[in-house]
Amino acid sequence: MLETDETVVVAGDDRFPMQSVYKMPIAMAVLHDVDAGLLRIDQAIDIDQEQLAAGMLYSPIRDKFPGGVNLTIGELLRYAVSESDNVASDVLMRLAGGPARITTYLRSVGIDAVAVVNTEREMAADSTAQYRNWATPRGALKMLKVFHTGAGLSSQSQKLLRDAMTQTSTGPRRIKGLLPPGTLVAHKTGTSGTVAGRAAATNDIGIITLPDGRHLAVVVFVSDSTADTEARESTIARIARAAYDHVSPQ
Repeated sequence: MLETDETVVVAGDDRFPMQSVYKMPIAMAVLHDVDAGLLRIDQAIDIDQEQLAAGMLYSPIRDKFPGGVNLTIGELLRYAVSESDNVASDVLMRLAGGPARITTYLRSVGIDAVAVVNTEREMAADSTAQYRNWATPRGALKMLKVFHTGAGLSSQSQKLLRDAMTQTSTGPRRIKGLLPPGTLVAHKTGTSGTVAGRAAATNDIGIITLPDGRHLAVVVFVSDSTADTEARESTIARIARAAYDHVSPQ
């Protein structure tokens, strides 16, 4: 519980590949620069065909604008977070100054056990790269709490990111899967491919708003699993529902 710090953790200090969960810390770093006046949310960014990397990355932007496009940073954030667009993520990482500068921001707000190292393009080219973009469950939980309490972000930037996470279209059968209809969930998923019957990452982290207005943070990383997609997503959904039932007013 974010209001009380009541926590249940399993394998809390183990490192798990984040996959697209790492778009949340990238977005936080970009918004921190917006707050500092180094970037503008309405700043237009050109994305050319080379950046679109046709055929390499999951990208609704590329599918919609195959010849290139000009998008604002606000639009890029929505694509990266709500739709998990990999091209948008790489553009945002560059705008934030790259992995080292993103790491500096994360450490400055007390987020230690989250590592942003490689771009989406690098992960697409080398399947081992995803393991270098890791988080521990405790680290991801700390990131959710830092975000929720507003440390390191203005209220306007916090709201923008929370709205984008609430509008996430990916992973409807994960944290949200077994919760009561209409439950408000701000979350970010992460999903790897399946190679030789093994999925490196099926993840979801997020903040559930309870009926009484309190907030429950849930972090689930399913790593190197041979179970099918339904079983992996069901595991996340059942964990989220068990936590929800434990803390919800009866």
